[in-house]
Amino acid sequence: MPDPEWSKTLKKIQEQFGDHVIEMHNQLGQDTVVVSKSVIFELARLLRDDPELKYNYLMDLTAVDRYTRKPRFEVVYHFLSLEYNTRVRVKVPVGEPEPEVESLTPLWKIANWLERETYDMFGIKFRNHPDLRRLLLYPEFQGHPLRKDYPVTGRQPLVGPKDPQA
Repeated sequence: MPDPEWSKTLKKIQEQFGDHVIEMHNQLGQDTVVVSKSVIFELARLLRDDPELKYNYLMDLTAVDRYTRKPRFEVVYHFLSLEYNTRVRVKVPVGEPEPEVESLTPLWKIANWLERETYDMFGIKFRNHPDLRRLLLYPEFQGHPLRKDYPVTGRQPLVGPKDPQA
């Protein structure tokens, strides 16, 4: 049952996705919800399309490596409603060995770049992404540098210019 202190956003999420909500709270005026990865696309669509919410801006998308915990990763989304000046943070736990979550590029064009950056730095794949490849690092780079088990003293292969005759 919804807490009377919950915002309109948290109440709607609880009503629509209650079985998939792992946790939700409002702390210092910041709504946060943790949901299973199976509903992230539909949840994002609700946030964007519901006329009482209108979260029309995907501010950020990143991940957290919780290294010693299960599941290991959390994909974190920050949404903003410009019309209502409200924000919500959505977290999606993602496990190993193949961390993967649905792409939000059909809903927000900026998700293309944010998902590529998250893939590059953490190795989390985004299903149905139109162009999932490295964004910040060169293609031959080995590993994902924001993972906590990335070797700090590791060496990367030297890559020279491509031979134009080849």
